[in-house]
Amino acid sequence: MKRLLRVLVCLILATCITWLLLPRCELYPESVTWSRVMLDRDGDVLHLTLAGDGRYRLKTPLKEIHEDVIGATLTHEDRWFRWHPGVNPVSLMRGMIGLVAGQRLGGGSTVTMQLARLRFGLRTRSLMGKCEQIFRALQLERHHSKDEILEAYLNLAPYGGNVEGVGAASILWCGKQAGELSLREAVTLSVLPQSPARRRPRADADNAHLAAAQVRLIRELQQEREVRSDPLDEAFTLRAPVQPPREAPHLARRLLKQEVRVQSTVDSNQQRIVERSLADYISRKREVGIENACALLVHAPSREVLAYAGSARFLSSDIHGQVDGITARRSPGSALKPFIYAMALDQGLIHPRSLVSDMKASFGSYNPENFDRGFAGPITAADALFRSRNIPAVTLAQQVTLDRLYSFLKHAGVAFPKPASHYGLALPLGGAEVSMEELASLYVMLANGGEGPQRLRLDKNAADSTEMRPLLTQEAAWLVREMLRQPDVELGADDPAVSWKTGTSHGFRDAWAAGIRGEYVLVVWIGNFSGKPNPAFVARECAAPLLFETFQRLNLPWKKAPMPAGLREIEVCAISGQLPTPLCQHHTRCGFIPGVSPIQPCQIHQEVFTDATSGLRARCDDGRPGLKRDIYECWPPDMLALFRQAGLPRREPPAFEADAKLMVMDSGNAPRITSPRESLVYSIRESQKSIPLSSEAAPGVKKVYWFAGPQFLGTASPAEPLMWPASPGKWTVQVLDDRGRSASCRVNVEAVE
Repeated sequence: MKRLLRVLVCLILATCITWLLLPRCELYPESVTWSRVMLDRDGDVLHLTLAGDGRYRLKTPLKEIHEDVIGATLTHEDRWFRWHPGVNPVSLMRGMIGLVAGQRLGGGSTVTMQLARLRFGLRTRSLMGKCEQIFRALQLERHHSKDEILEAYLNLAPYGGNVEGVGAASILWCGKQAGELSLREAVTLSVLPQSPARRRPRADADNAHLAAAQVRLIRELQQEREVRSDPLDEAFTLRAPVQPPREAPHLARRLLKQEVRVQSTVDSNQQRIVERSLADYISRKREVGIENACALLVHAPSREVLAYAGSARFLSSDIHGQVDGITARRSPGSALKPFIYAMALDQGLIHPRSLVSDMKASFGSYNPENFDRGFAGPITAADALFRSRNIPAVTLAQQVTLDRLYSFLKHAGVAFPKPASHYGLALPLGGAEVSMEELASLYVMLANGGEGPQRLRLDKNAADSTEMRPLLTQEAAWLVREMLRQPDVELGADDPAVSWKTGTSHGFRDAWAAGIRGEYVLVVWIGNFSGKPNPAFVARECAAPLLFETFQRLNLPWKKAPMPAGLREIEVCAISGQLPTPLCQHHTRCGFIPGVSPIQPCQIHQEVFTDATSGLRARCDDGRPGLKRDIYECWPPDMLALFRQAGLPRREPPAFEADAKLMVMDSGNAPRITSPRESLVYSIRESQKSIPLSSEAAPGVKKVYWFAGPQFLGTASPAEPLMWPASPGKWTVQVLDDRGRSASCRVNVEAVE
C-alpha cells in the first residue's frame, strides 16, 4: 500500500514537473496572415480583403464576438471547456468506445485540442497524431488563458470554402459583423466548423446538411437552457453572397496598407450613388471615347470624405482601373481661377461688377488665348470668372503677383514640386499639376469661408492635428461662391444651389468640374490615366453634366449661407459697375467689402449737349435755342478699342465745338502708364530691343505723345502701344495726352548677351 502511494505521489510530482516544464508556444502559426477590413462611417463593413494565402481570415477579439456565438459553439463543441485542462478524459473515453463499437457517440476532441490541430497542422486520425494533439492541447492550456484559447479557435476554425474564423464568416455568410448576429445566425455559424465542406452555405443547393445540423443544435439549446424568444422553429439557411464586400477599393488599398481594421469616413449609401452615377454616365458616353472618371465627395465643415471613387472600374485593365485617380496629379485647367479672383477681391482690386479687359494681350513672351480663341472685350469680373476667360485671369494673377498666388496655393495644401518661377503666368491656367484631393481641399476651404489649410479626413478615428487659419476672408469666399452660382440650362447645370467651376487641361487630356452645394463639395474628373487626349474632354460639355447629375442623385440638403457681417450689398450702375449717378439708367445689386472694394461714382454716363444746327457738342446748356440734351457712355479710348475689336461698338458723343474744346482741355484724369513698369528691370537683346509703351487715358483723348528723357519717341492712339527701340540705361519715360496732362515713370534697361 505504501509502495502504491509512493508511485502515485511520484506520478503526480512527475506530472506537475512536466506540466511546469512544458515549453511556451504561440497561439497562432508564424505563417498566418489576416484579412483586412474597412468599415464605413456607421461601422458597417465596406471592404474585406483576402489574407496572404488566399483565404478570408479576419482577426476578431473575443469581446467583439456575440455571446450567442460563443455559447452555441461551446454547447456544440465542448460543454466542459471552462473546467478541463485541455483534454476531457470522459469525452476521450466515449470517443474510443464509439470507435471500437462502430457507433458515433460524440467526438473526443475539446476546443483546445481542435485549436492544437489547426495551430500545428496535425494529422489526428492516427494514434501518434492523437497523442501529439493531446500534448499540444496541454501545452496551450499551460501558457494561455481560456479566453485566449477560445478567441484563437474562433479566429482559425474553418467555416466553409476559403472562409476561416467567425469574423470573416459572419461578414460573408450573414452580411454583418460577429458582434451583430442574431441568435439563429449564431446557431447556424456554430455548426459549420464540425463539417465545413458538407455544411458550407451554397447558393445553388438546398443546404440540407446545414439545416439538419442547425435544427439539432437548436433543440440542444432549448433543452439545456432557456433560449431567448426567436423564431427558431424553421431551419434558417445561410446563402453564399453574390460577392464579398469590395466597395471603395482605391480607398481601402490606401487605408489598409498599415492597419488591419479601419473605420473610414465614407457613407456607404453615398459611395454607391456616386459609383453608379459614374458608371451610368460612362455607359452613355462611351461612343465618344469617354471611358473613365473619378469623383470625390466631401462634407466641408468636418472635411470628411463621404465618397471616394478612384476610377470608373477598378478591375478593368483597359482603363488602368487600379490607378487611384484621387491621388494622381493632373493639370486642373481653369479650376484654380476662383482663387485668383478671391485674392483680387481681398486685395481691393475688383468687386464682382468691376469691368475687366478680355482682349488680346502679351505678358512679356507669354501670349495667352481664350479657349474659344475669341475675346469678349470689357466684361464684369463675375462674368469673366463664370465664363472662364483666360486674359482677365492672367491679368489679375499678375496684379496679385505670382509669388503671392503660388504661396497661397502652397499654404492651402497644393504640393508644388518646383518654385513659382517655373510656372510663371501659366499657373492660373493649369500650368501646374494638382491631385483631385488637393483640388477638393481648395474648394472645401472656399465652402468653409476661407479657413485652411487642413487635410481631408479619410479615417474617422484619426486625430486631426493640422492648424486652421484663414487664407481668405469670409467676404471674399462668399462673393466668389456667388459669382460661381449661375445655372446653365443648356448643359443641364440647372441647380441654382450649386456654385461650380470647370477646367479643361491643355491638349484635351483632363476635364474637371468642382461644385459646392451647401455644406458639400463634389469634384469629378474625366480623362484617361494614360494621358491620351480626346476632343470630347471639354469640361463644360462633359464634366459639368456629370457633376450636376451626381448632385441630383445624391439629393443633398442645402441651405444658402448667410451674407457675412463684413459684407454689404449695394446698388451699382449695370454698365460701369460703379456707384450710380442720376444719369445711370440701369442699376443692379452687387456685393461690396467696405473699405476694401474699389468704388467711385460712375464716370461713364455723362450728360451731353448738342447743337442741332452744327451737330457738335457744346460745353454746357448755355440757353441757346435748338440745344439738345442726351446721355452718352463716355468710355476711355482703350475701352472703346476693346469694344470695337470684340464687335460691340458703342455710340460715341459728337466732337466738341472749338470753344468748348478749349474749356475742357484740363478736365478729367491724367493718363496712367501701364507699360513699362517701374518695378521691373527690362533686359534687351541685340535681336529684340523694343519695349512696348502703353497707357490708359481719359475719355475723349485721341492721341498721346511719348518721351524718353528729352527725346521725343512718337505719337500713338491711347488704345495702341508704341514700340520704343530702347538702349541700356536709366530712363524717365513720360506720356502726354492731347489735353496737356502727363504722367511719368523711371525705367532701368540693361543689355544681355
